[in-house]
Amino acid sequence: MKNIKYYILMILLFGGMGTAVLASQYRQREAFHHIINIQLTPTGKERQTGCFTDMGAWMGFTLPENDKPTGGLCGLFSINGRRWWATSLLSIVNNSRPLPTVNSDYLPGKVTLKLGQGDKTVDEQMIFVDSRTALLRMDNPSGQALTLSAYRPHAALVVRADGHHVVMTGPTDETVMLTFPQEVTIHSTGNNYRADFHGLKTAVIAISMLLPGDRISPQKIYASALSTQYDTLEAANAARWNGYLAKVIRRDMRLEYDRVAAKSVVTLISNWRSQRGGLLHDGIIPSHAVGYFVGCWAWDSWRFSAAMASFFPELAKDNIRVMFDYQQADGMIIDCIYVNPQENNARDSKPPLASWAVNRVWEETHDTAFVAEMYPKLLAYYRWWYRCRDHNRNGICEYGSTDGTLEAAAWESGMDNAIRFDGAKMLPNGPGAWSIDQESVDLNGYLALEYTLLKKFAGILREEFSEPDLRDRVADYFFDSTEGFFFDRRLADGSFVREPGCEGYLPFWTRIATRSQWEKARKKLEDKRKFSTYIPFPTVAADNPKYDRNGYWRGPIWLDQTYYAIEGFRNYGEPAKADRYTRQVFGRLEGLTGDAPIHENYDTFTGGRLQASHFSWSAAHLLLLYKDYAKQNSSE
Repeated sequence: MKNIKYYILMILLFGGMGTAVLASQYRQREAFHHIINIQLTPTGKERQTGCFTDMGAWMGFTLPENDKPTGGLCGLFSINGRRWWATSLLSIVNNSRPLPTVNSDYLPGKVTLKLGQGDKTVDEQMIFVDSRTALLRMDNPSGQALTLSAYRPHAALVVRADGHHVVMTGPTDETVMLTFPQEVTIHSTGNNYRADFHGLKTAVIAISMLLPGDRISPQKIYASALSTQYDTLEAANAARWNGYLAKVIRRDMRLEYDRVAAKSVVTLISNWRSQRGGLLHDGIIPSHAVGYFVGCWAWDSWRFSAAMASFFPELAKDNIRVMFDYQQADGMIIDCIYVNPQENNARDSKPPLASWAVNRVWEETHDTAFVAEMYPKLLAYYRWWYRCRDHNRNGICEYGSTDGTLEAAAWESGMDNAIRFDGAKMLPNGPGAWSIDQESVDLNGYLALEYTLLKKFAGILREEFSEPDLRDRVADYFFDSTEGFFFDRRLADGSFVREPGCEGYLPFWTRIATRSQWEKARKKLEDKRKFSTYIPFPTVAADNPKYDRNGYWRGPIWLDQTYYAIEGFRNYGEPAKADRYTRQVFGRLEGLTGDAPIHENYDTFTGGRLQASHFSWSAAHLLLLYKDYAKQNSSE
């Protein structure tokens, strides 16, 4: 029962001292109704969707669209298998028609649904209690007879009744089990079942998803026991979620900004997936709503852990470990990992932000044991860059790949189709090691920060630290005094790659730029034709002829890069401007303070949502922006 440790921990932390936590909380979860719109009545053909999921579970549910009733919550949806098991596995049917929807809500950690007509209504609420199990409580005040069955079940479903359980196999490699109250009469036929409720005014049903290798018999006992403890478990669920929010929500912020923070927490927790197959620790995926993102990426993981450290440090630690489980013998951290290790990508790494993530955990927990666990791994990864990605051995690194392809090398930068790599070529460094023929300012800025933090960790652990200090070289090397901005440099002749882009923000976030460099570069940063756009700080200058407003890394807003630039203003003594730009982000991104999901990137000129929804990366940086807003008493 992986993840039960988290559940027990949350009960101890937030249940045991729940009164104190809740009394001190500024806004509890009840302040955030309809936190994200997850209304979708599936046809069964959809392969991606945002849904209600929690506790690292591999299943999710949606709320039915008001004009497309299903008689219950929609799903279950297999997040790994990308399949709907039914339009609704627990549909209340009356006269062969599903009960209509009266209203629904999505609060952090819980969904509610009211069904029925007139005075004969049924109220439902669902919570997750661990990575395998959700509980659905049905309140039936009139005591009317109810019949539940699967509405539009998948054709591949095989259903059998087993006492007061219904066991299902079918469209994916998981097994689903429904556990009903003992009083319910159950029949099964083919790919469906029928559960008859006679006069029950309250019923709790456990929905279990068993992963390959799980045993059904202990889950039957466990699910039956959980079904009798709903009130206690719901109180623990509320305490857990209010505990998250208590550590995040500030007392001095507007409700709409608090909503951005709460939505960010919900997005990160919704993308929590439990240990399974090739994922040897629990981790956070980029988006559960997109099939190709159901894995863990290196620099994505560092970002998620940095944001999560303040409210869920234990998961932040495992989310770091999950990538280091695949650290190569030479120190490399590979690009991404999946449940099926055959899908892993080891052609490239990702920008080095791992020490930053570990440091954020350290700052929140002062867990020396975790630093001691990670330090030798972090040091090996840091050294790998200089050994395998420094073509001319000058102490300045390049992005590259293990297979010699520019495609994988661009992936290693994280900026897959960035303009700065147009026309670049690959150079061999040795067996399994290649570099792009240009040195990148962001990479070396990250490495400078990693050096600073590794030296800090060595001091904490009282370890000798003898790595060469190359930090002072980086800013001067990449700063073009003619243009007044930071650029990559070509290896062949040292010339600058003069395509002003977001990589030039990085030295201000890592604080390696000089005051003089800041004064020159800020002219471009504040130029409304270039970077001070409607949504500030796009991935390339908006007046670049190659700018493409829907071009992934060739124009749209990525919130990590916007965060770097905004924090640059804060770091170099201009907090009021940093706050002004943060307000532009919070106030102008489409649907952000409403019920729209957080997206992968956004249109620079309209704030329109682009690419994947329910995106952890953006959520992480919105949370960091929220935390730092008005940090230095800047005016509103």
